Amino acid sequence: MNSFEEIFPPHPLPVRAMCFRCPVMPRELENVSLASADEVATFVVEKRRDEHLSGRWLLGHALTQWGLNDDVLEIRRTEHRAPILSYLPGLWLNTPLPSISIGHSDGWAYVALIEAGWSIGIDGESAQRGISPNAFDLMCKGEELAWLKNHPEQAIRLWTSKESVQKAMQLGMHLNPREIVIPIEEGICNIPIENSKIQLQNWEFSGSRIALAWRSESMMLRTAEDDLLDATRKAMQEQDWGVGCKTTSGRV
Repeated sequence: MNSFEEIFPPHPLPVRAMCFRCPVMPRELENVSLASADEVATFVVEKRRDEHLSGRWLLGHALTQWGLNDDVLEIRRTEHRAPILSYLPGLWLNTPLPSISIGHSDGWAYVALIEAGWSIGIDGESAQRGISPNAFDLMCKGEELAWLKNHPEQAIRLWTSKESVQKAMQLGMHLNPREIVIPIEEGICNIPIENSKIQLQNWEFSGSRIALAWRSESMMLRTAEDDLLDATRKAMQEQDWGVGCKTTSGRV
């Protein structure tokens, strides 16, 4: 099945954003323009390869829905492995690109896009999935841990929420989930992380528990074109652009 579907959060975001999912399935590398052959070659397990290619395939279709042509784009990664859209080298394009989040679990691939200047994180799991109580102290601490032990049915909601926050911060597991405290409430909740304010909503959709987090900050990666443009701009600013015109006339 080569289909995908758009997911609509129950509460609209304050800026343009779109979410999609598709089934994870075997896909040919040549049919996924946003996949890197070198990266795909590192996957030993076929399941991991299928998840990766399905996520990149879905991202290509999501970008089309956004109004972009994925033939001029590539995915680069930050030092913390967060995916970021970038134009292919040599194209000299600088129109701002949306921030992205990609995930996969329980046979589904998920993609979220948000307008430039923001970052977003999406995570989805089976709503019926259980998490062993032995793992609770790996994701929570203090009062939150005590609360979770009394409400184990909320474990998957907490886990998807924390994963989406990690992605919105563009840090992944470099941000300890125990340091993220999730308010258990309906609607959109605000979560302070370091100097950032994350907004989060979590809901159930067709048997999946989905969490979406976003913030009004986004990391950008510099390109060779950026460096050259800055160097040119600096040279122009340092240049003495004295303008003068001396005219003489023999008329009396």
